[in-house]
Amino acid sequence: MKVLHLNTMLRGGGTDDQCVKVVAGLRSLGVDARIMGPGGCEFRSQLQSFQIPQIATPPEGPLKIHFMRAAAREIRTGGYDIVHAHHGRDYWPTFLSVALSLRRPKIVFTRHLAKSPRSLPSRFFLLRLCDRVIAVSEFTQQVMKEGFNDPDSPEPERHYRPRLLGDTSKISVIPCCIDTERFYPQPPSAQLLKEWNLGPDHFIFAVVGGYDHPRGKGQREYLKAAALIHKQIPSARFLIIGRGSLAETLKQDIQQLGLEGKAFLAPYSHDMPSVMNSIHCLVHPAIGTESFGLVLLEAFACGRPVIASALDGIPEAFHVVGRGELVPPENVEVLAHSMKKIFENESSPSEADRKAMHIRVKTESSLPVMASRTYNLYKQILNHA
Repeated sequence: MKVLHLNTMLRGGGTDDQCVKVVAGLRSLGVDARIMGPGGCEFRSQLQSFQIPQIATPPEGPLKIHFMRAAAREIRTGGYDIVHAHHGRDYWPTFLSVALSLRRPKIVFTRHLAKSPRSLPSRFFLLRLCDRVIAVSEFTQQVMKEGFNDPDSPEPERHYRPRLLGDTSKISVIPCCIDTERFYPQPPSAQLLKEWNLGPDHFIFAVVGGYDHPRGKGQREYLKAAALIHKQIPSARFLIIGRGSLAETLKQDIQQLGLEGKAFLAPYSHDMPSVMNSIHCLVHPAIGTESFGLVLLEAFACGRPVIASALDGIPEAFHVVGRGELVPPENVEVLAHSMKKIFENESSPSEADRKAMHIRVKTESSLPVMASRTYNLYKQILNHA
């Protein structure tokens, strides 16, 4: 089996990360899987670390015409059985590249977002022109099959999410997974605790993720919840780990809420396993749209409890282990109550408990599991040819 994954970005983020990791997993199963994308990309080091062959593409050109010509040439000469794309911006270039190649490989798309494609032509033709669409969660599949509306949400992107038109039996679910060889229970990182100016006597809550305007991913609600409980839990510290345009606003919130010395902005870390092992509880107070919630699995795999919004596909990730609390999004009082409850009940989970949490994630949501499911889907598609 020979598979080409087309990716015009490879700049970072969850979609690129999952693209690279599924290709690495497929190669470990003996599949000749390759990635075609821009040379000199930010993910080049990851491709090299996984020993994934990359076919470098030229600059995209107007309407991505140079990219499509190069992709069509590769498809025509490479003898690929399947061409697979991950970004919404790559769906149409993939269709057209296959058409230009004069070959007939199967076309697969993965939908990583908790919404259907934005344009009407994409929603109308996507299922007609591809052989299979992979949804990364049951919720994402539900949106594409039925649509989803939340008109009362203060988040405009949640108000209306239309369905796809066409044969929805082509939609299959393969949940995102994590690298459980990297995320596993370890002692806290002394170096990180030193950088955070925290010690073993502190109980560390943390939100991990970007915080861009207008509202971030619930970091402001998290700080409001912290303000309700910090005097009741003197040892608690509240980290916001990430980066984004909302930094100055969050610093102002910390000052105005009386959280100076208790809440901090910490820079984004490339060593997330050490982060997860150095905190006591991950808080994921999402307020927008979210297809799944990989960061929950990373915390669980390290044996840490999670408090997360019961929103979109997040409960699916939460229930892989289920250690912690699901809370209504944007409900500061309930979030604060859950944080206090976690502090009282989860201050020192046993090593056996942490190991059991890791095994649960490894069994259900590891990279070999995702690769095997993808490989089996490929075989099913090809056997129907």
